[in-house]
Amino acid sequence: MLCAGSVRQKNVKNIMLKNILDACGGALGFWSVGYAFAYGGADSSKKGFIGNTGFFLTGFTTGGELIGWFFQFAFAATAATIVAGTVAERCKFEAYLAYSLMLTGFVYPVIVYSIWSSSGFLSAFNGEPFLGCGMHDFAGSGVVHMTGGVTALIAAKVLGPRIGRFYDADGNPLPEPVSFGPHSVSLQVLGTFVLWVGWYGFNPGSTLLISNSTAAAVSALAAVTTTIAAAAGSVSALFMDMFLSRMKTGHCEYDITMCMNGALGGLVAITAGCSVMAPWAAFVTGIIAGWVYIFFSSLLVKLRIDDAVDAIPVHFGNGMWGCLAVGLFAEPSRVANAYSDHGNYGLFYGTGGNLLGAQVVGVLWIIGWVTVIMTPYFLILNCLGLFRVDAIEEEVGLDISHHKGAAYDISGPSEEVPQKFEISRSQRKVEMPEQAPAAVAAPPQVEVLVSEDAA
Repeated sequence: MLCAGSVRQKNVKNIMLKNILDACGGALGFWSVGYAFAYGGADSSKKGFIGNTGFFLTGFTTGGELIGWFFQFAFAATAATIVAGTVAERCKFEAYLAYSLMLTGFVYPVIVYSIWSSSGFLSAFNGEPFLGCGMHDFAGSGVVHMTGGVTALIAAKVLGPRIGRFYDADGNPLPEPVSFGPHSVSLQVLGTFVLWVGWYGFNPGSTLLISNSTAAAVSALAAVTTTIAAAAGSVSALFMDMFLSRMKTGHCEYDITMCMNGALGGLVAITAGCSVMAPWAAFVTGIIAGWVYIFFSSLLVKLRIDDAVDAIPVHFGNGMWGCLAVGLFAEPSRVANAYSDHGNYGLFYGTGGNLLGAQVVGVLWIIGWVTVIMTPYFLILNCLGLFRVDAIEEEVGLDISHHKGAAYDISGPSEEVPQKFEISRSQRKVEMPEQAPAAVAAPPQVEVLVSEDAA
């Protein structure tokens, strides 16, 4: 709904179909090879690069194994749908299917194996974790959102901006970028609320099993910090944008887009540390997330990189900030509850910089791996003419050029139709027979009797 509301009316069908196929492609890719690459053969006593067992869920029989795949599939599909919004309105359907399967079937699973699998070289669950603690990314600020955000950034750069966004018809840079407004703010707001509610499945749900009071406390903390960071991010982005606008124009204007994306930015940022931060730290993380969103959104415009839904600032920018925030604000007792009492906590708690160092390495690893794989992949698609639609198809809209017609039928009747209707209605008019007017009753006669005496 958020993507559908953000694009122009002529591309609604296209983006909605892509979002449906995110779930379909993510399910098939993660079922066939993705889950095996992500978790297959994991062993905390060793370290590896990629999983190698469990293809097509072979041997999966228990409820725990099956529900584990289902939960992780949702994360894989999320990583893919981030890219769909960024390249909306000009990406070919074939290219979308190709990179969606590549992302969920190979690129994303390798990131998962390295950080969430017990055999990963950055995993906090390995017997000998990196820097004594490993990377702490509880629900995917880096694993999910940064992976999708970096992929979106590369795709947007290779694909180029939408026609008329930064350049005129002759290819000359415009003095000011042209903004393409959303076709439905209502859908945008509704989509934002749906995502916010859905985040409670990701963050508290990443506790995986509430078997004792400690696990229950971890899940409850994740719900609280998720709420606070989202609210703080929304307010932060809204009022910072208002302040910057007032400095520039002298008028106070409140942009609902900033409010929505600020909330999403806060949700992305808290996802890594929702189980290890105190509520006050979640508030600080959310406030900074709103600023991070505005900074990255403005930077993209300056670099003339076209992101149709501002997914890169939300997911890449705040995914990176969320990972780093853990290295600053992770509280000792909460780290012990969610992971283990390994002695490495947030920098503000005076325990050294090992955890922050692990977070930095994890951020660099995600950026490096996705860039090395997806850059040549997108360049090959582009060179083969499989990436971008024709200019005429883009101008008329992908709904008409690729999906058998517009999403909305808003055409009214032709001028002849009302005239025909009036003629038809006049012919159907029933004439009532005329009736004689009713006789008017004469007023009653009053007889006055005069007595003889009076006479």
